[in-house]
Amino acid sequence: MIKDFGAGVGLLLRGFSLVFSSPKRVLMGALPAVITAVLMITGWVVLFTNIDSVAGWLTGFADSWSDTWKSVVEVAVGISVIAAGLGLSVLLFTAITLMIGGPFYEYISEEVEDELGGVPDAEQIGWWRGFVVGLRSTLLLVGTSILFAIPLFVCGFIPVIGQTVVPVLAVCINGYLLGIELTGIPFTRRGRSFKQRRRILATRRGLVLGLAVPTYLLCLVPLAALIVIPAAMAGGTVLSHRLLNGDRATA
Repeated sequence: MIKDFGAGVGLLLRGFSLVFSSPKRVLMGALPAVITAVLMITGWVVLFTNIDSVAGWLTGFADSWSDTWKSVVEVAVGISVIAAGLGLSVLLFTAITLMIGGPFYEYISEEVEDELGGVPDAEQIGWWRGFVVGLRSTLLLVGTSILFAIPLFVCGFIPVIGQTVVPVLAVCINGYLLGIELTGIPFTRRGRSFKQRRRILATRRGLVLGLAVPTYLLCLVPLAALIVIPAAMAGGTVLSHRLLNGDRATA
């Protein structure tokens, strides 16, 4: 697991090398991310502007409590909502970017795989099919993320554990889901289903986490996703190529 995780980090670094070796790849990868960034920033402004109302609505059960305890609960819930939104926003950012920029990322994926030896009889995804496939996988992944987020949200109120173990688990879970998204294009080009993709990636979870967790953390840095997502896509393509071609090597 540790060796695989380190090899996954190496795949992300290789992704940066592959993308930045071509100015065209940098431009093609950044354009969809810029559009998504504008949409996500707008969403965050709306959330922050209305966080008091959202926290008040979620803490309606505390209306009969004293003002002090009610305020404490509202602040705690508000922070939790922002934290949960931040975690989901990385997945949503990637998913929306992939849906908007399907042809752009397919171009990057094709070029990377051509350098690795190509894909015989590869299917052409196209923008519309890429959008539909991306939308379906996004709904499934975000739904899964929410299912995990609910118990993690509750556990976040447990002293010590809620401030140490829970954030680490949240990063690992959301990171792994992000890894599933990053490998969508190369799997779809080979006619592999979403279910098959999950099953194959599950055989090398450490490798997926090594690629996806640093990507997830870097995407928390404002605007970093503009350059991180294209590199992670290239890294995800290399990962997919190896797994789908039966390469069990970790380096």
